[in-house]
Amino acid sequence: MSDNDHGGQIFREAWITGVTTHFPGTPKDSYITPWENTPDDWERVSAAAVYRQVVDFIKVTDGAAARLSAELKGQFVAICWIGQILARIPDPKPGYIAPWDQLPEWQQKTDIGIFEAIERDVTAAEVTADS
Repeated sequence: MSDNDHGGQIFREAWITGVTTHFPGTPKDSYITPWENTPDDWERVSAAAVYRQVVDFIKVTDGAAARLSAELKGQFVAICWIGQILARIPDPKPGYIAPWDQLPEWQQKTDIGIFEAIERDVTAAEVTADS
């Protein structure tokens, strides 16, 4: 598995976990499509890019990013995702690039979970590398 696939898969699995936990009602099928069945290349590339951005942020802060509040962690993921949308979709729907305070609560909680899942993955990789 390539690094991009690994990172994108961690992102996607955390997204699906968040959606299935926090989404009110029944989510759209596209919200819970597993990584290997995600059809849109831009989504796969974007998920991997956001994963890398979070990893880089954790590393350049020497792990101090762990002390951020849950809300700030989620905001970081949200802004990274908006950057990917703007880079890949010429005229995105306003909801795709909505600021944090306009995102539904389920999406905020999901973005927090994505940051935390990436943190766990980075920690696990460091422990494995140290062994």
